[in-house]
Amino acid sequence: MKKENREFDFGSSNIILYLWQWRKVFIIVGTAAVVLSAVFSAPWFITPKYKSTVIMFPTSTNSISKSLIATNVSGRQDVLEFGEETQAEQMLQILNSSKIKEQVIEMYDLANHYEIDENSKYRQTRLYREFDSNISFRRTEYMAVQITVLDKDPQIAADIANTISDLFDTVKNEMQRERAMEAFAIVEDEYNNLLAEMKWKEDSLEALRKLGIFDYELQVESYSELYATALSKGSMQGANAIKKELDKLAEYGGTYHSIKEGLVNDRKHFVQLNEKYKEAKIDAEKSLPHKFIVDRAYKAEKKSYPIRWLIVVVSTFASLILATLAVISYDTLLASNDILKKKKEDKSAGK
Repeated sequence: MKKENREFDFGSSNIILYLWQWRKVFIIVGTAAVVLSAVFSAPWFITPKYKSTVIMFPTSTNSISKSLIATNVSGRQDVLEFGEETQAEQMLQILNSSKIKEQVIEMYDLANHYEIDENSKYRQTRLYREFDSNISFRRTEYMAVQITVLDKDPQIAADIANTISDLFDTVKNEMQRERAMEAFAIVEDEYNNLLAEMKWKEDSLEALRKLGIFDYELQVESYSELYATALSKGSMQGANAIKKELDKLAEYGGTYHSIKEGLVNDRKHFVQLNEKYKEAKIDAEKSLPHKFIVDRAYKAEKKSYPIRWLIVVVSTFASLILATLAVISYDTLLASNDILKKKKEDKSAGK
């Protein structure tokens, strides 16, 4: 073990001594790397950018009616409940949509702000690439969603981040309202048809009442008793009058009974349909925020990009490694040339 340690120390010492011989080269390369990396990471070469972020949680509810006016307690959703993984993924998908991207580009005139030439052949592609490089979205470990915006203007960075968080509600509401309006149109059509059907049945019953038919079952029972009594007393005139009423009941009574039963069923159906109508109307016309804002973006006081000290350190370290490899390669090449030269001399001497 002692022998191995001595050999290792000796080898390490040789390496250090070997590198020390080239110290001037390393000092020149290191100094040049520090100066050049500091210069080329300066603001006049790399435009500094400021970062602003918004952190928000999605809500767990989509339907206002189910959250606020649903009569079924088991199906009611808590309007104050935070969303989970599914809602966070949906939020990310909407934030990455072209609808939000196009609105932000238009609102802040990002093509000119990013100094993209209007006559550029791939102007739109460059604009979208620049947008994606400066604006990003990610899900945090706590199921929140973070919006991050980098920009050379700290105020614009904060404004864009806050605008995107606001546009999320706008875009999601538009998507849901489009479907909710179609659903409401279906329910409204059924609602109006049922109202018209009930009105027709009520008008029909009113017409039958004018003919003297008020309660078919009770009237048949009463007239039957009166008819039997009149016949037993031998009052044919009274019996004939009652017979006419019974004939009228026989002619219209079935219709009256059918319409009345249908109206009762329609009213029961109307109670249920009326609830659906109110829910569909609220979903189509009203909206609630789909997010909880944890932190809104604010104007950054110092730049976030580039990190000059990190650039200088990495550049200097990389330059020294390359210089070491170059020195070793140079010495190896010289050594190879010396060996070849010696072999040639040995051959000449042998001859």
